[in-house]
Amino acid sequence: MTENNTINLDRFLPHPPAAVWNALTDPHLHARWWAAGDVKPVVGHRFTLDMGDFGAQPCEVTEVEEQRLLAYRFAEGTLDTTITWRLEPEGEGTRLRLTHAGFDLDSPMGRQAYNGMGHGWPHVLDRLATVLGGAD
Repeated sequence: MTENNTINLDRFLPHPPAAVWNALTDPHLHARWWAAGDVKPVVGHRFTLDMGDFGAQPCEVTEVEEQRLLAYRFAEGTLDTTITWRLEPEGEGTRLRLTHAGFDLDSPMGRQAYNGMGHGWPHVLDRLATVLGGAD
């Protein structure tokens, strides 16, 4: 692959890490800002995310550090990418770092997903901020 196959985003959220963690790991809140699914911060937990027109996407949690890191395989068997959420306390809020890695840019589907998610993730993070704002 000749191009970077990773999407990296960084967002400051004026909410403590516990609140951001809850939004990332509580299925009810998760459905409000991104996709419905039985996400749980347990290594090895398998779940699906309802991605609407893109269907149910199978996932598996690969790493968990309470209120600091959540990583999972996303769209196993099709995209085979990894989503990693890193939370860092910053003042009275949280620096949230999203890494979506492993896109196969040599395949048309991989390239389309990379381009689409590169444009879509900022909007998803905006919805996360809105849900967090309403949760306080």
